[in-house]
Amino acid sequence: MYDKLTKKDIALMEAELEDRRLNQRPKIMEEVKRTREFGDLSENYEYKAAKQAQRRNDSRMRYLQNMIKTAQVIDDEPAAQSEGVKLYDRVTLYLPEDEETMVIQVVTTVRVEPDRGFISLESPLGKAVLGKKVGDTVTVRVNDSYSYDAPIQKVEAAEDDGSAPLMPF
Repeated sequence: MYDKLTKKDIALMEAELEDRRLNQRPKIMEEVKRTREFGDLSENYEYKAAKQAQRRNDSRMRYLQNMIKTAQVIDDEPAAQSEGVKLYDRVTLYLPEDEETMVIQVVTTVRVEPDRGFISLESPLGKAVLGKKVGDTVTVRVNDSYSYDAPIQKVEAAEDDGSAPLMPF
């Protein structure tokens, strides 16, 4: 996987993993045990639902373990980064085609939520704005046949305030 993650991302994943291991998993196991006693397993919806919850929880735990194990830890300290737009900065872009502005915040790949403006540093838009300054026009290459230009109107220095949650998967 080798995702670029911050120490805070890893801490959030470790906390979720701990919660799933110590709190959620025992409850799910107890539910599986309880619903198994209902009788015929071929027609036991409660048992099937409990087993599905168990598989989903175990899958999420494996995912978190792999992400933590293979992460490339990056420094999210502002002093450690280059000039211009940095990780977690709020960037206001003007979209000439739509005649509107868009505010984004560049985050790591596990904290992406485009509907709320949290854009991955690995995305075409994230790659385009990192390191740029107010007044620069970035060219966002979506694919080989489509790209667009967007001038940077404003950059607000910001830190990881925790408002971008971990992605479910």
